[in-house]
Amino acid sequence: MADAIARGGLVLGLLAGGRARRLGGLDKAWLQREGQPQVLRLARALAGDVDHVLVSANRDLARYAAHGLAAVPDRVADAGPIGALDALAAACRAPWLLTLPVDVVEVPGGLLQALASGRAANGARLHDGHGPQPLVALWRTGALRDAVATALAAREHAVHALQARLGMAEVRLDGVRLGNLNTPGDLRAAGVQVEEP
Repeated sequence: MADAIARGGLVLGLLAGGRARRLGGLDKAWLQREGQPQVLRLARALAGDVDHVLVSANRDLARYAAHGLAAVPDRVADAGPIGALDALAAACRAPWLLTLPVDVVEVPGGLLQALASGRAANGARLHDGHGPQPLVALWRTGALRDAVATALAAREHAVHALQARLGMAEVRLDGVRLGNLNTPGDLRAAGVQVEEP
């Protein structure tokens, strides 16, 4: 199933446009972990499964280009993750879009396979051992593009509501915790260093 989706066209969309208020505004994309910036580590982890990588980002766009990544800024200001999904869907030219927040600590092996195998017509979202992970999701791009435009027009910014409207399946990986880099404690626990531009 995952192979069929990959052959049919799959883009990885990394969400890196947040303001990271709990981290004093640090750009999570460029936090160093395992000797690599987060955005490059995640892009490389899934490079074999996707045709192209897009990054939803609202600052330092030239920096992404210098690393061979296409950065797309939000088209609607202050919409949160829905704004990022809108930008990614607009830029995606493949029928499927796999999204991941750039602050994910671990990408489990078989993630794409699990989402692809458990998907409904418009895709699937992940539920790991910590709880729902709505931004770790496989989306049918055309359906997402239409649904997110409707949500933005109605000022409905909840991702879970968007996914419910699309009828997306929930795929459970109960023994897995992806983790998130949200606080200074999270950074310390994951061995993250901050890379200066």
